[in-house]
Amino acid sequence: MTPETLSDARSIKQARTEHDVLPAIRERFSARAFSDEPLSDNELMTLFEAAAWAPSAMNEQPWRYRYALRGTEAFDRMWHLLNAGNQPWAKNAAALVVCSVMTTLERNGQPNHSRLHDLGVANAQLLMQATSMNIFGHLMGGFDHGRAPEELGLDPSKEEVFCILALGRLTSPETLDEPFKTRELTPRLRRPLADTVTRL
Repeated sequence: MTPETLSDARSIKQARTEHDVLPAIRERFSARAFSDEPLSDNELMTLFEAAAWAPSAMNEQPWRYRYALRGTEAFDRMWHLLNAGNQPWAKNAAALVVCSVMTTLERNGQPNHSRLHDLGVANAQLLMQATSMNIFGHLMGGFDHGRAPEELGLDPSKEEVFCILALGRLTSPETLDEPFKTRELTPRLRRPLADTVTRL
């Protein structure tokens, strides 16, 4: 794939925003066409540090990340947890990241009702950092939620596996089978701001 063709594919996914938001927000999308280029430990740690500085209720930082690199036994185990609709393209990701949250507050052992919100903010910061580094991600809720804690040796009463993130650099959507190729080449849409924002 030529640089020009890849640029064309990325431009299809570029958000057509009503206001001048950050480039990383406009350019981020949930990619499926991953190249065979690996990610370095330094790149991955940069992404996790971006996530680490997300805000969280009472600074509990309830998120936990476990990652595996393509070509390893750990990657294969994570890949086998994915639903059939995610496996065909996720096998090409440079890394799979299990995103989990601690269910209770460290300070008092009470349920942490903000945990999923906090994980979401951390994941958003990770993805913005990734996009700024020409790394793309795809968050997946389609995996075996029952098997995941067992596979990772986790106590589900203490730590909840919420999603799995595929990370990598882009390659041509032509490498994908259908229906994934078409999804990779379909523009992103959002509701108008007027549908979701109200001035009081």
